[in-house]
Amino acid sequence: MNVRATGAEIANERVDGEPEHMVASLVARARAAQRAFECSGQQALDTAADAAAWAIMEPARNRQLAERAVRDTGLGNVADKFRKNHRKTLGLLRDLHGQKTTGVIAGDKARGLVEIARAVGVVAAITPSTNPAATPANKIINALKCGNAVVVAPSPKGYASCALLIDFIHAQFDKAGVHRDLVQMLPAPISKAATAALMRQADLVVATGSQANVRMAYASGTPAFGVGAGNVASIVAASADLRDAARKIVRSKTFDNATSCSSENSVVIESAVYQPMLSELAACGGVLLDGTQKARLQAAMWDNGKLSVQCTAKSAEVIAQVAGLDEIAARHPAFLMVEECGAGADYPFSGEKLAPVLAVYRAADFDAAASMVHDIYAYMGAGHSVGLHSNDSGQAVQLGVTLPVARVIVNQAHCLATGGNFDNGLPFSLSMGCGTWGRNNFSDNLGFHHYLNITRVAYPIEERVPELDELLGDFFKRYGQ
Repeated sequence: MNVRATGAEIANERVDGEPEHMVASLVARARAAQRAFECSGQQALDTAADAAAWAIMEPARNRQLAERAVRDTGLGNVADKFRKNHRKTLGLLRDLHGQKTTGVIAGDKARGLVEIARAVGVVAAITPSTNPAATPANKIINALKCGNAVVVAPSPKGYASCALLIDFIHAQFDKAGVHRDLVQMLPAPISKAATAALMRQADLVVATGSQANVRMAYASGTPAFGVGAGNVASIVAASADLRDAARKIVRSKTFDNATSCSSENSVVIESAVYQPMLSELAACGGVLLDGTQKARLQAAMWDNGKLSVQCTAKSAEVIAQVAGLDEIAARHPAFLMVEECGAGADYPFSGEKLAPVLAVYRAADFDAAASMVHDIYAYMGAGHSVGLHSNDSGQAVQLGVTLPVARVIVNQAHCLATGGNFDNGLPFSLSMGCGTWGRNNFSDNLGFHHYLNITRVAYPIEERVPELDELLGDFFKRYGQ
């Protein structure tokens, strides 16, 4: 195929036979381009990554991608997707700037070790409908920085957005002399069979989105990084600056209509500040529903236990209208609040809602609040992260020691902070590992180092064999030999 074919032409190309054969053709082209690319030096890798980054960051293209994403998926809003596409990519470029990802990257003379960065090969990038441009761009940039090729499996709803992104990337590749086959995507219509075939044939799978896709990635037989389920809870301690906490929670909860897995789904408030905190949330546009209204909202948001597409990632006003709460919709709420007291399947508001709807819990004290969050995560969201609004720094460490979470986000807008932000030290990412708590094999933010193999050269050093007492002396003193 002509290397200057458009992304749409690549996407629409058909190969006779079953999905295995069609995917094999894509992977073969990717592998051929990748073998030459990985040996081309750090500047060539950086150029390809920068080209992909500028493809999404240039304002006019970014705007097109944001508008297409909302139009095709019906999820989120254009303004926030525009900001997400820019800031997440800008932050990723910051993290990658100056990083060496090919050849010798480290040496330790004392230990006689030299480390060499090596590409993993062809990456299968499984991406969700919630971020149909930002997430594939993040994975593509990371992969290219490390000398890899990428084949994207977009969600069906996000297909057109992803195709447009790849068209933009290919145009930048042409300017920079980068081979287009380094970035490809599965053709439409996207099927589970084709996605599964891609997972099997690639060298690495990075899966973001539904837990079904993550489980399929882990079962593919190919090394895989997958993410856990989101269902973030935030604790508001008695010592918190309530106005600041409310503003940050609302900013996080309403961003892109809560499409992010890092948006708060629950807030657990210490009893001593419960009513004042509710007042602050109301002042920021939150509307607390009564019991009857809560029941009507629940009926609208869940259909046989599954989230309704009519409410997912829609504005609070639209959700209120869907639920028949016209009097609430008329108030133009920024988000809706429901009081909750339990966790589990019998309390659906305790789970992930992917909507600007917040479950509010009242806890007697901080320990009770932490216990409630533990119960919520036993139902859904274990491993992801927890938010804390408090002026007691020790409480954050306490949560980090006791809760099944990979991140504790302190006094920040959670959905903006947990995937990296310019005012914290976490790496920028749209894929957050949830550790073994979330059935994942990593617990940090997915970054460029996950797209690398490291070869270690070991030279001989002077032998030093320790005495047994150096290592077990303390044990022997305490317990004998």
